[in-house]
Amino acid sequence: MQPEDARKEINRWVAKATKKLIIITSVLPRGSVHRDTRLVLTNAIYFKGKWDNAFSKSRTRDHTFHRLDGSTVQVPFMEGSSRDKYFVADRDGFKVLKLPYKKAAKSGGGARYSMCIFLPTARDGLRSLADKMASGTPGFLFDNLPNWSSEVKLRLPKFKLSFFCSMKKVLKGLGLRAAFSEGADLSDMVEEDSSGNTVRLRVDDVFHRAVVEVNEEGTEAAASTAMTLVFLCASEPVDFVADHPFAFYIVEEVSRSVVFAGHVLDPSETE
Repeated sequence: MQPEDARKEINRWVAKATKKLIIITSVLPRGSVHRDTRLVLTNAIYFKGKWDNAFSKSRTRDHTFHRLDGSTVQVPFMEGSSRDKYFVADRDGFKVLKLPYKKAAKSGGGARYSMCIFLPTARDGLRSLADKMASGTPGFLFDNLPNWSSEVKLRLPKFKLSFFCSMKKVLKGLGLRAAFSEGADLSDMVEEDSSGNTVRLRVDDVFHRAVVEVNEEGTEAAASTAMTLVFLCASEPVDFVADHPFAFYIVEEVSRSVVFAGHVLDPSETE
């Protein structure tokens, strides 16, 4: 199989695994698979959840969203009913909203998935909030989730985000350098060649793409990561109006696992 044909085949697999939320042209970019490529490791995850308490489309209205640079944009906001109760907590410098998903009939094991929105009090406070979360205890996210529901004025923008990047620079910056170097030893991943010689490999690049869409019914999300290896020649009731940048997390509460995470800076943009 030619390199370009292999690249397209891998992208088709990702599209199928993510119910086409990640399109077939998007995970491995053109040129990422070439004649020196010996192995491509790919994984994909797909999540689709319906809100336990869905929003009514008839209540969705355009409202103002404040960007970090001070400008504004009109975007559709979902609005909770005054008769419904929501999980909201008011913390020091930020608020937290937890929107549970319906439990899947086949999930088993008592898994509980939710989307959690961390909204800084200040309109330009997302960076400070991110720093606080990064420097806090390992359980900071889950320790700050609300446990009680109450009547809340709730307004949340609909959004769809798509993210793509090469992770090579990030991973090397975190200290993972040896795998990308000429001295990489990944021999345990492959068998010896026909002559009994060790096949030498190194990581050429790591590509990651994620898509998350949130609307009145629930959330659809997918992510895929591909790594190419090359042959080495030689509380109190509060209002929750998310009208400025915030952080979101899709979590599984029993295992305290984060499935997806991201920042919403401008709901009108998808990239």
